[in-house]
Amino acid sequence: MNRRTVLSGAMLGAAAAASGTAAAKESRVTKPKGKTGPLNLITDVAGLKIGQAHDADARTGVTVILAETPAVAAVDVRGGGPAGRETDVLKAENLVQEVDAIVLSGGSVYGLAAADGIAAWMGMRGRGYGMGGGAGVPPSPIVPSACIYDLANGGNKQWGMDTPYRRLAVEALEGAGEAFTLGTKGAGYGAQAGGLKGGIGSASAVTHDGWTVGAIAAVNSVGSVIAPDSRQFWAAPYEIKAEFGGLGSDELSTAHEDWGNAKFNPRPRENTTIAVVATDVALTRVECQRLAIMAQDGLSRAIRPAHAPFDGDTVFVLSTGKIKIDDPALRNIAVSRLGNVAADTLARAIARGVYEATAYDGTPTGTWKSLS
Repeated sequence: MNRRTVLSGAMLGAAAAASGTAAAKESRVTKPKGKTGPLNLITDVAGLKIGQAHDADARTGVTVILAETPAVAAVDVRGGGPAGRETDVLKAENLVQEVDAIVLSGGSVYGLAAADGIAAWMGMRGRGYGMGGGAGVPPSPIVPSACIYDLANGGNKQWGMDTPYRRLAVEALEGAGEAFTLGTKGAGYGAQAGGLKGGIGSASAVTHDGWTVGAIAAVNSVGSVIAPDSRQFWAAPYEIKAEFGGLGSDELSTAHEDWGNAKFNPRPRENTTIAVVATDVALTRVECQRLAIMAQDGLSRAIRPAHAPFDGDTVFVLSTGKIKIDDPALRNIAVSRLGNVAADTLARAIARGVYEATAYDGTPTGTWKSLS
């Protein structure tokens, strides 16, 4: 064997190794790491519908999560500047254990009016918690809500006494269905995620034994959803089937004080990620609370930093109760499994919201897809 043959063999071996490395990397990037529901949306959880509406002039919007029948619910609030309604009613020691709908909205404190529209619409139709009473006494629909701050995004907020949120909420509710659009829609219409356009994101996951977990999030975070000097999402390790670009996670790294593409000079109450996580497994209020606590880890997996004094991070949980677990010995294990899946699914939903976001017409708002 001459020297040329040896070199050629070595070069071929190196090329094969490089090819194998590239193939392995490609496999890591594109290999499915789990199973989603058919829509890869929160509505893969049976018993839920989503409605969305926005006002392009005001650059704000509303997303309604409608439970077709009352659903057991809980909430976990971690941000330092939340804007919410009827979160106290979800405490385990309180009377009402189920909700009729949850509202995610823009508008900060003004957006809390969105739940008024939902309550009035439902009350007219006899839906809500009833304490008895004579004829003409309406029920009380239970409609917790949370809002993001989008008041300073350049939209026309000179609405005086007539804010758009009640109207938008009813429009969203009346158009609710299983399929809906991600990105610059609904409560995510006016959102900004760090230095990128934020939006509404959703995802689902199905366990090997057929339990479904879904998440929906309006992403308006102070923190960045991508690594410094990169287009890679922090949520990349949890991605399924290249649902937000398929760039993988091999190069994710940062210094402990490097916020990367976060918002510059964040100010209180201007930054929030609000979300709903749902499952078709029947859970108690206390079990839903534990699921909400565990699901908050999804924000930490997808956003850097999260739960800051500037954020209003709030995660609701819904159980539609379609699948029963009768063995008491399995329940804590089930909640542990569901909590981990919920955190991963919420991280994916956050990334999808930013990945799918589009710029406002005629404006240079930076989007993830515009990054080079």
